[in-house]
Amino acid sequence: MAISAEAVKTLRERTGAGIMDCKKALAETDGDVDKAIEHLRKKGAALAEKKGSRSTNEGIVEAYIHPGSRLGVLIELNCETDFVAKTEDFKSLARDLAMQVAAANPAAVDRDDIPADLLEREKEIYVTQAKNEKKPDHIIERFVQGKLDKFYQEHALMEQNFVKDPNKTIKQLVTDYIAKLGENITVKKFTRFQLGE
Repeated sequence: MAISAEAVKTLRERTGAGIMDCKKALAETDGDVDKAIEHLRKKGAALAEKKGSRSTNEGIVEAYIHPGSRLGVLIELNCETDFVAKTEDFKSLARDLAMQVAAANPAAVDRDDIPADLLEREKEIYVTQAKNEKKPDHIIERFVQGKLDKFYQEHALMEQNFVKDPNKTIKQLVTDYIAKLGENITVKKFTRFQLGE
């Protein structure tokens, strides 16, 4: 089947993938653009997993000041090369992540970074809630784990839903950029400043 230049152009505009990657994806999906997008996303996720172990020593520190100048965020976003760090796509991702931190106020980058004392306090609260609801002992552990998973989704940046697209987590957003830019990308750290806090 011949793949038209128009189909390749459409797929490239919608995904940001390279011309040859678009052509291959369309060939493997019989020219179906929507299936090709899904194919590229799966390929990108696999690629991102492979790149996940590569070191990220370059990057940028992005600043976001919310209108009214009462809230601001500094975020360090790392990648493998200064070439990628200077691209508009990488800078755009950094801006989106800084805005996410401003809007959603996460406690840490990943669930592993959430302070242990905060987690212990939350667990105690959930156990007390379960006991107050007279849940059987064998259910309490699952109840607490379910509540903790929800807590992580709200307080770990990488597990939060993206404010601009709630159907996507921050981890999925970063994975999409890893596939698009061809380098490992990591959020190193962030600081959120709010007037009066």
